[in-house]
Amino acid sequence: MDSRARITRTIALMMILALSGCASWFDSGEKDPDVHLVRVELVKAKMLEQRFKLYFRIDNPNDSTLTVRGLTYRIQLDAIKLAEGEYSQWFSVEAKSHAVLVVPVRTNLWPQVRPLIKLLESPEQPIPYRLDGTLETGLFYGNEVHLTRKGEIIPADFIPE
Repeated sequence: MDSRARITRTIALMMILALSGCASWFDSGEKDPDVHLVRVELVKAKMLEQRFKLYFRIDNPNDSTLTVRGLTYRIQLDAIKLAEGEYSQWFSVEAKSHAVLVVPVRTNLWPQVRPLIKLLESPEQPIPYRLDGTLETGLFYGNEVHLTRKGEIIPADFIPE
């Protein structure tokens, strides 16, 4: 084997080793944060406009501070779209900790009032809900954490006696 082929093979081997090391730069081994909708607070209700505050709990299971760049969300109550939107203010969640993000929402449920009243006719009957969204994290390299949460709420638990 001549020296030119040996040099070419050595350079190729060095490039393969260098590129395999670069792949580890992007996979930090950190866990994705958990996001839960913990509360929906009615602020104001008029016929054509309802204002809510959505309380999201963001749990950071990692040993380093988590930078959150934004949240996109869609909340459905059975087949009714309750809220949809984006929150784009940056904030941080300390290591092994959690933060509560309060998102103000303005919506118009008037077009869905009939199906909504039908859902609420039996307050003891559970109503399925669904949260879909994307949490954007990262300081220099962005990461998107896709969210899907499903569950049930019982309207009677939220009606004061």
